[in-house]
Amino acid sequence: MTSSSDQESIRVMIADDHPVLRQGLGIALGGYPEMVLVGEAANGEQAVHLAAETKPDVIIMDIQMPDKDGITAIQEIIRANAAAKILVLSSYPDDTIIVQAIKVGALGYVLKDSTTEQLIEAIHKVNRGEVALHPTAAAKLLQEIKQSKSETSPIVPLTDRELEVLRCLGQGMSNEEIAAELVISVRTVASHVRNILNKLQLANRTQAALYAVQHGIAPKPEL
Repeated sequence: MTSSSDQESIRVMIADDHPVLRQGLGIALGGYPEMVLVGEAANGEQAVHLAAETKPDVIIMDIQMPDKDGITAIQEIIRANAAAKILVLSSYPDDTIIVQAIKVGALGYVLKDSTTEQLIEAIHKVNRGEVALHPTAAAKLLQEIKQSKSETSPIVPLTDRELEVLRCLGQGMSNEEIAAELVISVRTVASHVRNILNKLQLANRTQAALYAVQHGIAPKPEL
């Protein structure tokens, strides 16, 4: 359940090549007063231009689209606006697609069989800059991590406090949870997260979480 403090307007853009699905998503968003639909794109090419034109808070992006696929569209949108927050909405829990989407900058990955409530919660999380993964997508990512070669002693230009914050990110904690864990302010946590992303040249906290697990900074979660 989303807290009342989270009810500021969230400007949402939808990119999907199925008109019926776009219409359904629009109707679903209309049931939540904080959600404002600012545009719809029918293909990847339109998505790139519409994102630049409307500058939405959250972009709901399909992967399989004509003219330009979702992965390419995400790359181009992030290249033009590094702060863009993208939530992938897909029918395919494919390992490769999930990993690609996160690596190129998507903050979340939700399957189309999710409930409206799950989608809305994912939009709120992505809008806050947090990770939003469908359980199936999370399992696929964790499997990828288990199969990847781990470096237990990475040489990274991070301070001790930044490493602590990165460890917490690897455990999926929100900024509020990290602040409580480390007994620091939420604003200080946000500053550390920005520094971590800049120093490690990562696009978002989802990539930071994966980095932490892959490099032994945070423990590998159990599947």
